[in-house]
Amino acid sequence: MAASPIHARMVRANDLEFGIREAGGAQRPLALCLHGFPDSAHTWRHLLPELADAGFHAVAPFMRGYAPTGIPADGEYGIGALAADAIALHEALGGAGDAVLIGHDWGAETAYGAAAYAPGRWRRLVTLAVPPAALDPVLFSDYEQLKRLFYTFMFRDPHGFADAVVARDGMAFLDRLWADWSPGFPAGDHLAQVKESLRQPANLAAAIGYYRAASGYYQAAGVPDPPGVPAEAAARSPRPRAWS
Repeated sequence: MAASPIHARMVRANDLEFGIREAGGAQRPLALCLHGFPDSAHTWRHLLPELADAGFHAVAPFMRGYAPTGIPADGEYGIGALAADAIALHEALGGAGDAVLIGHDWGAETAYGAAAYAPGRWRRLVTLAVPPAALDPVLFSDYEQLKRLFYTFMFRDPHGFADAVVARDGMAFLDRLWADWSPGFPAGDHLAQVKESLRQPANLAAAIGYYRAASGYYQAAGVPDPPGVPAEAAARSPRPRAWS
């Protein structure tokens, strides 16, 4: 049997136009799949047909700031805004209490927030790569994990250094990250789609803005955020994110 086809369209939710990729009929239970960095809605290209064949309306949005989804006028990329996006997408897509929420990386952070704020909207929560906040003290006391997190600290620089480094040489920085994380995996086609979403400087700044909006990196070690991090950014998110 042929796999369910994937279709692309735009959906308005939470005052943003979201590009989505979807498979399966809209009358089925919603399975909302949220990507992280450096990924895009295309990350779920293998899972969407499987979910559709299992009886779901499988939907993967491009997260806020990732083209073709719009860039928010208020420049807000904190967990509260991301969770509000997920909840608004649930509403816009006709989701009910039998919906499943799936998140990877920033999508996992978003999913934790959306499930906590609106638990009645989701039947199941599935997260990858980012564990619950209770494990933060373990992660931030592990030297090997801190090495894997180097880029998250770099991205918090408020002066545009990270934007310039990532944009250089056709975003070769992203290729190196993927090579470190998944040695031997042929990520070329996948990364080409990611880079297309982040090609414009404003989109790349948006993706890096998730890290600048997050607090907790330094609080997890018992110290305040460093000079240069806006006070309002430190209040946006109650926890750091981690890569495992």
